[in-house]
Amino acid sequence: MKNNFKATLYSFLVGTFGNFLVFLLPKKAKRLSKDRITLIHRNKNSMTIAERLMRGALVKKLDPIDDHDTIAELNRNFWVNKSATELFTETADGFEKDFLPNCTFIFEKLKKELSNTSESYTTLVEIGTGNGDVLNYLSAEFPEIKRCIGIDLSTDQIAMNIKKFENNKKLEFIRADAFDWVRDHGESHTIFVSSRGVLEYFMENRLQAFLKEINLLGKTMFVAIEPNGGDHDFETTLHSQLYGDEPSFSHNYPHLFRNAGFSLWHSSQKPWGGERTYQTFIGAKN
Repeated sequence: MKNNFKATLYSFLVGTFGNFLVFLLPKKAKRLSKDRITLIHRNKNSMTIAERLMRGALVKKLDPIDDHDTIAELNRNFWVNKSATELFTETADGFEKDFLPNCTFIFEKLKKELSNTSESYTTLVEIGTGNGDVLNYLSAEFPEIKRCIGIDLSTDQIAMNIKKFENNKKLEFIRADAFDWVRDHGESHTIFVSSRGVLEYFMENRLQAFLKEINLLGKTMFVAIEPNGGDHDFETTLHSQLYGDEPSFSHNYPHLFRNAGFSLWHSSQKPWGGERTYQTFIGAKN
């Protein structure tokens, strides 16, 4: 009830004061909305109350996009350019406020899974490494893994990460398309990781092909922490569907991993960012 009241109040404030501020400050509104994804994900802590209300009003005015090819192209272009680096900077506190308290449990489960296998995993690859904080954390949590590779589309962010983590010799940061890198350099006995919004930018058919490509490498594990739309029922809807204001793709991860030849050692969900989104946790192996 309390959350519903807050949502109703916020909607009212956005609809009145937010729209009024957009009308009153058109240059500021244009600056806030120059990049669709930045507008949606910008860290609230870096914004004034007026900017938050303006952002809410601007998000409501976004044109709907239904064409999947267009969505994939727009999102890919964003993550390649400098705006992605700005977003990583804006959301840097997500590691402390979201990842550490909400996501690390699955890596404790991964440790148990590794202890129950005779296989020795030598490499960990993070797909969409962003600012590198998660990869740096994992390099300490799994000391037996000597090579930790972070892949990202952003040239600027990769350069920043190389400098930021130059003292951690276990880390390698590579600017590449993940699919291309796996096809050209992927190896058996690798653990793959995606954390909080990476695979959601793959179109369904490309993600399915990507997971099958990883399965073909040999012995691999995958830990995926990915958002899903709150109305995506995995039991009744096998195929991906659009969600959010970006928009991006809510994939049926259990189905896609199994269809690629993996078995699941973990599958769960937690509410994330309100009633409209869940964070899905997948642990898979072949």
